[in-house]
Amino acid sequence: MTEPVLQTLGLSKSFGALQASRDISLDLRPGEIHALIGPNGAGKSTLIGQIAGTIRPDAGQVLLAGEDVTGLDTPTRARRGLGRTFQVSALAMEDTVLQNALLGAVGARGRAYGLFRPALAQRDLRAIAEAALTRVGLADHAATRASDLSHGQRRQLEVAVALTLSPKLFVMDEPMAGLDGEGAKTLTAMLDDLRHEAPILLVEHDMDVVFALADRISVLVYGAIIATGTVDEIRRDPEVRRAYLGEDA
Repeated sequence: MTEPVLQTLGLSKSFGALQASRDISLDLRPGEIHALIGPNGAGKSTLIGQIAGTIRPDAGQVLLAGEDVTGLDTPTRARRGLGRTFQVSALAMEDTVLQNALLGAVGARGRAYGLFRPALAQRDLRAIAEAALTRVGLADHAATRASDLSHGQRRQLEVAVALTLSPKLFVMDEPMAGLDGEGAKTLTAMLDDLRHEAPILLVEHDMDVVFALADRISVLVYGAIIATGTVDEIRRDPEVRRAYLGEDA
């Protein structure tokens, strides 16, 4: 079997008496979308934080393309190929679309460019940023300020910023949050295509999107994975129906 791009092995994390992650092991395989679902308070954000490097686990490992990255910080993990988008937008709203994409391209180099060689003047960086904007359909909005984009376009820009890092995988935290029907449809189609470039670990509450996109689904309840399987397997699982989906799923 092809080696997973991402693996968590026995991740555990407690905050005082609250055990937010309990021995969590999952993987993300090339070309797939693996959805992580569960009720509010299940520990999804804590797990994503451990994968991204913002939260240090009490036990367990995070492997990126077979390399143990558990002790690495977030910027280093990003440079090793972990692309992340956020539930709440992390864009520089007063900067243009192109400038936001350039920030990612600069970050991929692991160093900032000096004042006398601004990033906008660097042809190689600009080419990377413009290619990412083209990839997500925002090339015509390069000069637009991020604050003037629609909510859906901001989601597309977040993906473009992540693309400038040449990611091995994406970790996406509720990308559909706040989108209307048309915006969700556009982003769903983009993610469906993007999986062939880099697999996606998708945290999402919109079950229509999850069922449309996911190759596999893991269900997190009270800090533990209670089931992992295909869409049909998860829909039929009686424990999952009781804990999260409901009997009408």
